[in-house]
Amino acid sequence: MSSTAPAVVHRLGAARYSAAQTRIVNAALDLFGEHGVSGTSLQMIADAIGVTKAAIYHQYKTKEEIVIAVVEVDLMRLESALDAAEAEKDRPRAREVLLTLVIDLAVQRRRIVTALQHDPVIVRLLAKHEPFLALMDRLFTLLTGGDAGAKARVRGAMISAAIGGAVMHPLVMDLDDETLRSQMLRFTRQLFDLPE
Repeated sequence: MSSTAPAVVHRLGAARYSAAQTRIVNAALDLFGEHGVSGTSLQMIADAIGVTKAAIYHQYKTKEEIVIAVVEVDLMRLESALDAAEAEKDRPRAREVLLTLVIDLAVQRRRIVTALQHDPVIVRLLAKHEPFLALMDRLFTLLTGGDAGAKARVRGAMISAAIGGAVMHPLVMDLDDETLRSQMLRFTRQLFDLPE
């Protein structure tokens, strides 16, 4: 391949799962949120959907394949949010669209955010997962406005960490989703000097 040929980037939105695979992914998602990846066995996943462990192996060859499928389902939502934000011509508006959609996703998926961010198995697998790395590059480019300066990078890192940390923080566990969402949007807009 020549150096001028465009790189082929796997689009997560292109991933398709059969009904059986979707049942496995949904069960695994719930169990990973409750027990972490290491604390969830294939037998637990099989028991959750009422099938044998052999039936799980028929759909996925390894537990790592299930972990990647679970993560990709959530990352497809992030990919859609990035697509919507990148479609905006105005950069501040693009950032606002992105932050609103990312906060919505984080609040909706509160239970699994901890596993996605901190489970050592997921962290290890994502460190090598090209679609994830490409999404993170797009996310950080939008958060920083493409500015590689320290101020933009620190602000982007703080916002990213704050969103993930806030949805799972003990201080907000009793808040309903809409209250948490509206307060997070308010403070995020202030950090980015976006209109209320």
